Amino acid sequence: MAKSKVYWCDFRTTAMGDGLAGKLQKLIKKAGIEQIDMKDKFVAIKMHFGEKGNMSFLRPNYARAVVDLVKELGGKPFLTDCNTMYPGSRKNALEHLECAWENGFTPYTVGCPVIIADGLKGLDETETPVNGGVHLKTAKIGKAIMDADIFISLTHFKGHEMTGFGGAIKNIGMGSGSRAGKCDQHSGGKANINEEACRACKRCLRECANNGLKFDETKKKMTVDKNNCVGCGRCLGACNFDAIYFENEAALKDLNEKMAEYTKAVVDGRPNFHISLIVDVSPNCDCHPENDAPIIPNIGMFASFDLLALDRACVDMALKQKPFENTQLTDEMAKEGAHDHGDHFTNSNPNSEWKTLFGHAEKIGLGSLEYELIKV
Repeated sequence: MAKSKVYWCDFRTTAMGDGLAGKLQKLIKKAGIEQIDMKDKFVAIKMHFGEKGNMSFLRPNYARAVVDLVKELGGKPFLTDCNTMYPGSRKNALEHLECAWENGFTPYTVGCPVIIADGLKGLDETETPVNGGVHLKTAKIGKAIMDADIFISLTHFKGHEMTGFGGAIKNIGMGSGSRAGKCDQHSGGKANINEEACRACKRCLRECANNGLKFDETKKKMTVDKNNCVGCGRCLGACNFDAIYFENEAALKDLNEKMAEYTKAVVDGRPNFHISLIVDVSPNCDCHPENDAPIIPNIGMFASFDLLALDRACVDMALKQKPFENTQLTDEMAKEGAHDHGDHFTNSNPNSEWKTLFGHAEKIGLGSLEYELIKV
């Protein structure tokens, strides 16, 4: 069986050559995007517009390069994402759009409409079959994403506090879920509080949208209401003192597997193409209202029809890099009793788990882990 092809290029440019936008267009052409018949077709370009205050998300210039090429091929593109299930600046379409505009994603800068796929309150969803699903038979996907004829993902590859890294599958599976769909994926595990480590700062409380956290005024400690906690992990990323943990490792594995199944629901049955940029590799998700220093150097831009091979190639390239000093990754490894897990993602976020994702994604037919890496 032939290996999936993953194309990539670095970020080097010359004074008289193409800029990065032109280089990205050449890359995705080489990867075969012109094979897709886009004439008069609606084309959803799924990406993350960045939380307000975060500065590691992909610059709008990259989105514009993809949009311009889609239009050149006769397509009708729109940039899209779904609302979040946690507090912040993207929990409804009005605030989400304002955040996108502030971060530079306007119809004038990117050359196409910007649409929040699950509507004003995150309720506009399509119940979509998950072919081969183990955990799920259907997935709740933002309606505008499922209404599109063609699906393209444009992903900022980065670290993540729960899933180790955020690649194409994270961008598509979690990102395309409506608010209810995100709850479906996160509902496997519950947060726990280490009272000795809790500093009573209440930083985590501001991140909980589901009344899953309660502050005990008598003990001056945070507690978890297990009936309300949906296991979204926002509190984990908000705590600076390692006071929050998830006791059930299987919950993270289930989260990975559900993300893969949601991704399968999104891409099945229609043309799809995938792009990932390993740049500004922050240790945590772009959903944070801040971003820590990159943990590894910028590597390049990657594209493939096979999103699983794409994620595998990005991970392999990232793990070959020497970590930057004075980052979350090196700070974690300098802690007393730190264990070297053999990969940057788990070393940076020891409570995370990502390897389950690949096995399950391949099992349900999402793509191949065998790939040929072709430099452009």
